[in-house]
Amino acid sequence: MAISIKTDHSLFISDIHLCEQRPDISQAFVNFCTQRAIHAKHLYILGDLSDSWLGDDDDGPIAQLLQQQLLFLAEHGVKVFIMVGNRDFLMGSGFSNASGCILLPDPSVISLYGQSILLMHGDSMCTADTEYMHFRSMIRDPNMQQTLLAKPLTERRAIAAMLREKSRSANATKADDIMDVTEDEVVKAFEKHKVKILIHGHTHRPAIHQLYSAEKTAIKRYVLGDWDTKGWCIKIEGQQIELQSFEL
Repeated sequence: MAISIKTDHSLFISDIHLCEQRPDISQAFVNFCTQRAIHAKHLYILGDLSDSWLGDDDDGPIAQLLQQQLLFLAEHGVKVFIMVGNRDFLMGSGFSNASGCILLPDPSVISLYGQSILLMHGDSMCTADTEYMHFRSMIRDPNMQQTLLAKPLTERRAIAAMLREKSRSANATKADDIMDVTEDEVVKAFEKHKVKILIHGHTHRPAIHQLYSAEKTAIKRYVLGDWDTKGWCIKIEGQQIELQSFEL
């Protein structure tokens, strides 16, 4: 068995969108787990790990790949945390138990290396996109989720394909700023949770935003990118926070 030499750092990823149509991203995720994440103390996944999660009874190749890789990390002493996004909102305790990871609510505040950090998927702050917010309220409703999970797996696959196509068509006609987070919601999040650091994904707009609170305190918003033409992660080691990109 390979020996993992760990350093005291944590990694954050989001919006991997694993799917059978992108084997290059699947291989990049395997490489990330076996070559990078294995050396970390913690791995935080902030939503949309898969392009669609049909339920914890999913037996497809992507579901199997995810369970294998996350269990691999857990067995090598990496503590893995998962927050669901708008694509994998049906991921639940069955999968987390089978893969040795911990589900995080959205939002969550963690204490890491002496810093309080707010973690979110990010879609709850995109309030200018009223059509999406209506959709989000439906798919996050527990009754709606139970209705979906009660359907046969083949029917859920068809529904997921339909929702993906509908999302692509709708987004193609929306202005870019509508699909980004709303500044007022960002400020509210900082004020509500009393933090100086926010990390999120969802928008596919990797960046580091410097802001100031009403008390003129410096606060920062770190946005993870999606894995498409390149991969993205955030590395925190001590007080240093670095947004990194890498080739797939």
